[in-house]
Amino acid sequence: MVVTNTVAAKSRMPDAFIILFFVVLLAAIATHLIPAGQFSTQVNDVTGKTQLVADSYRVVNEYTGVPLFAEGGNVGFLNFAFEGMVSGSKWGSAIGVMMFIILTGGAFGIVMQTGAINNGVISLVAKTKNFEQAFLPILFVLFSLGGAVFGMGEEAIAFCIVLLPLMFALGYDSITTVLVTYIATQIGFAASWMNPFSVAIAQGIAEVPLLSGMEYRMLMWVVFTLAGTWFTVRYAKKIKAAPEQGANYAIDKSYHASPDEVASSSQFNKVDGFILSAFCAGIIWVIYGVIARGYYIPELASQFFTLGVIIGIIAILGKRLAMNDVADAFQQGAKDLLPAAMIVGMAKGIVIVLGGDQADQPSVLNTILYYASQGIGQLSETFSALLMFVFQSIFNFFIASGSGQAALTMPLMAPLSDLVGVSRQIAVLAFQLGDGLTNLIIPTSASLIGCLGVARVEWLVWAKFIYRFLLLLMAIAMAFIVIAVQINFS
Repeated sequence: MVVTNTVAAKSRMPDAFIILFFVVLLAAIATHLIPAGQFSTQVNDVTGKTQLVADSYRVVNEYTGVPLFAEGGNVGFLNFAFEGMVSGSKWGSAIGVMMFIILTGGAFGIVMQTGAINNGVISLVAKTKNFEQAFLPILFVLFSLGGAVFGMGEEAIAFCIVLLPLMFALGYDSITTVLVTYIATQIGFAASWMNPFSVAIAQGIAEVPLLSGMEYRMLMWVVFTLAGTWFTVRYAKKIKAAPEQGANYAIDKSYHASPDEVASSSQFNKVDGFILSAFCAGIIWVIYGVIARGYYIPELASQFFTLGVIIGIIAILGKRLAMNDVADAFQQGAKDLLPAAMIVGMAKGIVIVLGGDQADQPSVLNTILYYASQGIGQLSETFSALLMFVFQSIFNFFIASGSGQAALTMPLMAPLSDLVGVSRQIAVLAFQLGDGLTNLIIPTSASLIGCLGVARVEWLVWAKFIYRFLLLLMAIAMAFIVIAVQINFS
């Protein structure tokens, strides 16, 4: 009966690929109903980035919308999957993030195949029973700091892989893993006082002193992080007491044994010690690279590939795996994350079908941005600030990149805030909260889809689980924006 119900439930739940297909279809139809527009651009003297000129919008009459199928490398509705997957560069979405997910998955396929993580986790759990109560809060705060200080996002994918077996061994689930890693980083990202990829860029474009308003944002970060920690610990305790209540229980139970079964079959030895030492050294190298050297997707992917190679060599020398076993493990790890990588590329196809995210190119997004800014300017100070937040939240569905959204929206939102009587600092606040918080749920976020793919959580399962908490966070965000208007935050 349980199996039948599970199958029936799956049959009623559309796959993420089906959802994306119909979203792209709606986007393609929109290009025939909404005129495309473009702006003139200029280089910002503060940030050095190209941004749009606020009063330069014009409709591009020769743009006729995307066809069903296009030839010669042009974009059509049925071309969205390929165009999305080959878009961007090695530095970001889509192709860079896709390859990062696949290579990292392959590397961790080798690590997991050695069994060292499994054996080490069980040994650790047995020795740290008294530390368990503080484990989740400490992790959440650390990852939130990572998001606040250096914009941690895509890096959470790798940490999801690392922490997943540990969470299972502690009696938690895959959802808990995503909460303490990705969700923590995005809460930190949204409430940051110094994130160079969102706050600093937005302040530069808005001509606000860089890192100004730090005290108010620090208070905001504390409140959001406390809310996230409370929600995570509360959910984790419920799952530990009754695993069947887990939002992803049907999938989780098929991917891991119970802690007692794992403990009875695991035995930590010297080979495990060498493998885990190399693994820990590799993670320290990754953290050092991100913080001290500014490593991003190309370097991170290479680091994890190197880690997989080194651990594969140790496993071969320790007679844990044969050479072909290492190759098979790499292929299987990459294969397991291939669907997540494909979704990242196909999600990028939505933006491409709408005309792209460049201000100086004909795009439906440019038209939506222009008319939204016109509508917001007709309201009172408080409602205008709140609508800026709502608009940034919605617009983030299409432009999930914090720096990209800042470059596209802030040149309009900053002067708009002058017109409605709120400070530009509040316009930046509305941007960072709207851009960051909706990253918790939007299927166009490469980082979210990557983490969900690693944890084997379907997007619809995740959306059903997280939306209430997201509404709570958005209510807190609106309260901070209203207070900011009342105190003339600047």
